[in-house]
Amino acid sequence: MSESDLVTFGETMLRLSPPDQERLEDAREFEVRAGGAESNVAIAAQRLGTPATWMSKVPETPLGRRTVGELRQHGIDTEVVWSHRGRQGTYYLERAGEPRGTNVIYDRENTAVSTAKARELDLDTIKDARVFFTTGITPALSSTLRDTTASLLKAAREGGTTTAFDFNYRRKLWSPEEAEETMTHLFPGIDVLVIAARDARTVLGFEGDPRQLAHKLGSQYEFETVVVTRGSEGAIGWHDSVVHEQPAYDTDTVSRIGTGDAFTGAFIARRLEGDDVPTALEYAAATAALKRTIPGDVAQVTEEEVEAVVREGGEALSR
Repeated sequence: MSESDLVTFGETMLRLSPPDQERLEDAREFEVRAGGAESNVAIAAQRLGTPATWMSKVPETPLGRRTVGELRQHGIDTEVVWSHRGRQGTYYLERAGEPRGTNVIYDRENTAVSTAKARELDLDTIKDARVFFTTGITPALSSTLRDTTASLLKAAREGGTTTAFDFNYRRKLWSPEEAEETMTHLFPGIDVLVIAARDARTVLGFEGDPRQLAHKLGSQYEFETVVVTRGSEGAIGWHDSVVHEQPAYDTDTVSRIGTGDAFTGAFIARRLEGDDVPTALEYAAATAALKRTIPGDVAQVTEEEVEAVVREGGEALSR
């Protein structure tokens, strides 16, 4: 059994990308990287000094072993149920500028993780952690995972583990109506919610600016902490009925993929270190900015780099 401050649960896929801005239909070679919201968060937190474990159900196949092996190289613990049924999820990323735009194509039907049940997983790993984290992507993958997500959140609460959840709505996986029904059912088991302002409006039907959204979410659903992200404008943090605003740091974007996961992983890591919400938001924004300079899904950053961005960015903002 792994002993980590942070345990995450979800699917990690293999990402296949043709070079440069080639079209998938013409590609002769692909770059392969592992990527998934929950493992991305675990890696970002680990990079900032938080021992982290990623938990999942993975096919006992070359592609499954390839995925787990890459995650282990990033220093996190992996606690997986190896399955002889189901397949390894993949997705394809076709990069392009406007007006074509970057396109993501999922291939994650009938994957091993979609059959994962709570009784297959080591619940003590979750109960012994300080924070358990998952996202709204996981229950979108199957009805089984909707039940499993609820059971894991319940187990975490029973063990005294703080629960953190990134709403992470994906329109290619389910409708706003389906997402709202499932997510709001999960809300009573969540302590810390991270949600994009657009998702609060699109899925939950909330209105108002991000500060108002944070207040409404926190008061209506009784979360301990709410973080409302707003893209290039930064984020809003709500805690103890007080709202904190964090602007985004300037960055030259190489890849946007995984930026939100980097933000969330850093926020959790700094809160576990004892930082208050405003400080955790600073580190989260700095980590997200650094991630945008890095190809792939993972925030391969160092604590020193993040601290430099916080220090230099803070000075720039105060001038």
